[in-house]
Amino acid sequence: MLTESDVRTRLGTWTVPTLVRRNAERFGDRPALSGAGGTHTWAQVREQVAAVAHGLSAAGLGRGDRMLIDVSSRPEHWIVDVAAVHLGALPCTTYATLSTEQIRHVATHSAATVVVLEGGAQLHRWRPVLDELPNLRAVVVLDAAALPGGESVFVSYDELHRGGADLHRRDPDAVERWADTAQQPDPVCMIYTSGTTGAPKGVVLSHENVLYQAAAQELIRPVEDHPRMVAYLPLAHVAERVLGMYLLLFSAGHATVCPDQAQLVATLKDTRPHGFFGVPRVWEKIAAGIQGILGGLPEQQRAAIEQAREVAATVYRIRAGGDEPPADVAEAFDRADRTVLRPLREQLGLGDAERLGSGAAPIPASVLEFFGSLGMTIMEVWGLSETTGAATSTLPARYRAGTVGLPMPGMEVRIAEDGEVEVRGPLVFLGYLGDDGSIRPDTDSDGWLATGDIGSFDDDGFLTITDRKKELIVTSSGKNVAPSKAEGLLRTHPLIGYAAVIGDRRPYVTALVTLDEEAAPAWAKTRGIDTADVGELAGHPEVLAAVADAVEAANAQLARPEQIKDHRVLPRPWTPESGELTPTMKLKRRVIGERHAADIESLYADGKVTAP
Repeated sequence: MLTESDVRTRLGTWTVPTLVRRNAERFGDRPALSGAGGTHTWAQVREQVAAVAHGLSAAGLGRGDRMLIDVSSRPEHWIVDVAAVHLGALPCTTYATLSTEQIRHVATHSAATVVVLEGGAQLHRWRPVLDELPNLRAVVVLDAAALPGGESVFVSYDELHRGGADLHRRDPDAVERWADTAQQPDPVCMIYTSGTTGAPKGVVLSHENVLYQAAAQELIRPVEDHPRMVAYLPLAHVAERVLGMYLLLFSAGHATVCPDQAQLVATLKDTRPHGFFGVPRVWEKIAAGIQGILGGLPEQQRAAIEQAREVAATVYRIRAGGDEPPADVAEAFDRADRTVLRPLREQLGLGDAERLGSGAAPIPASVLEFFGSLGMTIMEVWGLSETTGAATSTLPARYRAGTVGLPMPGMEVRIAEDGEVEVRGPLVFLGYLGDDGSIRPDTDSDGWLATGDIGSFDDDGFLTITDRKKELIVTSSGKNVAPSKAEGLLRTHPLIGYAAVIGDRRPYVTALVTLDEEAAPAWAKTRGIDTADVGELAGHPEVLAAVADAVEAANAQLARPEQIKDHRVLPRPWTPESGELTPTMKLKRRVIGERHAADIESLYADGKVTAP
């Protein structure tokens, strides 16, 4: 088992700026970032970081200042973020889905001195807020065409870069001084929580937090040197920050930026990454797509794949039990993987991907087992922004579907008397940003952080998370119900995008269901249904019957108090833009309850269902 000492030895004394310098000096010709504008080597990245750091410094950004970034995934986003870190400032990426009012809260609370925006769309949402920021010194805009005229606070990214490059030529040693000033305990970034239970809070992470996580990930699942990666999640998401920015730096890897998730599969095929992290919904969609492909194959070819999957599934189950497969089974698996399964994974662009992960929400065990039957062991992680992402993880040699694994090296995990999971260790954040700019720890006197999640350990030490403490349902008969369990089971059906289980202080449990915008039309087409409109499909008899079957199948795996007694298929999908989901794709239960109050009441009308 890996220990904290192992990770700290791998971590050394590196900080983000010293890693940028190391990569430029040792691996300068190697690719670092690829995007729409081409590929940047590590030497080019450092030169651009130096120029932008000088430019930001001249614009008034200094040590301890906060900088907000509203830019899509593109190499300039990485550059400006790391440049701010060189100055000792605190960068924070905001979600692109924030409304102007949400932007006002984040911008005011952070007391941002510099804001970096992409173009006109971002400026439109931010403009009403900018005049309310007393500490604002500069607004950097990547699209020069969107710059307002005659206002000195605005500067184009190109202009800032050019001015900074000139300053860098005059004082090339400044970037060295900045790099040498950074220390591991220093703040390196801030992430605002999604605000499911209140106003978003600014989570402040240190160089040590993020690089310890990167070192641990390298040791837990080693891959090729200078690994290829695909960066597609928002950099406001802790997973992308750790994997797409800090692990990239730590491994001197090569990240291909994919700003449009509709192009994800194509990007995976072009890039062939050595690892891939997906939130559960991404894995569920990939699984549904594979199942659709398999269903359309000729019977003989499909039979060969199913035979290979049976062998892989057997190996997955044996290893989940902590054993190694017998020699004949291992040999059969190697043959099946080489001739059938790996070629299938290569069609997804995941033939070389060994470091596979899922997190941010529970992933159904059936989905993990499906990918296990394709020769893919997905490590499920659990944690929060406050724990720098993964606080626990299943391991390549120790995993159990349905659990979130074992504590990361150096992390301690315990269960409080009320069932809440508490953690302590090197991945626990520095604290929340206070209104006065201070950083306020949120641990007790012994360093324990209460996570807000409810969980339990099995006899082998694997942790299972049952739900959020504040989301547990207590029915009117006093039964405790964890809504995420039923919701996860429902989402395994390709038709269903999201489900919200209802039942707090109610006599029984019900559910609101939305259709998947991509999978539902494809499902309908294969059945000869002559419409691709999700709203129309939500009322189609075959769709309603299929959803009812999905509810029945979920109920078969639930205890009686957890079972869904009635449900309603809604005509409109839920998205962060529509307001029912957070930017990290979690349910906003209060919003759903308010917006769909009439639908919910109808599920309990007339006493039509007998309470359990």
